[in-house]
Amino acid sequence: MASTYTESTGTQLLDHPVEAEPVRHRLPRQARTGAPLLGVTAMTAALGATGLAAAPAQAAPAPAPAPVTAADEVSDDLLAADPGLALAARILQQADGQRTDAEESARLAAAQEAEAKRADRRAEATTTAAAPGTDRSAPALPLTGYRLGDGFSQAGLHWAHLHNGLDFAARTGTPVTAVAAGTVTAAGWSGTYGYRVVQTLPDGTELWYCHLARITAAPGEAAPGTLLGTVGSTGSATTPHLHLEVRLADGSPVDPLPWLRHLGLQP
Repeated sequence: MASTYTESTGTQLLDHPVEAEPVRHRLPRQARTGAPLLGVTAMTAALGATGLAAAPAQAAPAPAPAPVTAADEVSDDLLAADPGLALAARILQQADGQRTDAEESARLAAAQEAEAKRADRRAEATTTAAAPGTDRSAPALPLTGYRLGDGFSQAGLHWAHLHNGLDFAARTGTPVTAVAAGTVTAAGWSGTYGYRVVQTLPDGTELWYCHLARITAAPGEAAPGTLLGTVGSTGSATTPHLHLEVRLADGSPVDPLPWLRHLGLQP
């Protein structure tokens, strides 16, 4: 291809025109802000330098879950959103309360039964531990450790007519024994008298032992000092005491105090 060179201009003339390069449009370079981003290789190297990439981090042990109760099984939000869940939660709470009440009632019943058995053992020990040479046929007061309360024919608030007996105030569970030799002809509940034991003497006189907490006597013969029951406050009684009545064969009540003294007893 022929060409011409001009010394003065230092340019080269070509026989054919040279195609101009296409114009490239460049976008203006945006300024970078913040710290430069590291590549994967650079990040790995950085972690290796600190020793974090060599071994995985140890995860902290998860705390043990808290115990779940019936009241905690359903959140407040779910209870508010679902009436069925709210009803189920209330049923569970009521069941828990009923179970607690039943357990407490059983515990109280067991304690009361144990106390009653201890009172019976004390009563039996009192009546069987008679001193050597004691005459078991001699009359005896119906209990010990008492103080006299309301007397015969005394007016009061807890009976409709005059008081027909003599009260011996004592602690609940104090043993009550037969005063004289006779036969137990009745034993059981008797309305305002509470638990009552009736002992009939050979001459037809009846002794009523009333307001007992427990009855231990069985129908049949009962010598003086025989255990009949324990002091209580059943029937119309408001405090624990033995209400003793003495009724003649015709059923009329008499003052127990002189009657006991006639037997040689000093209440």
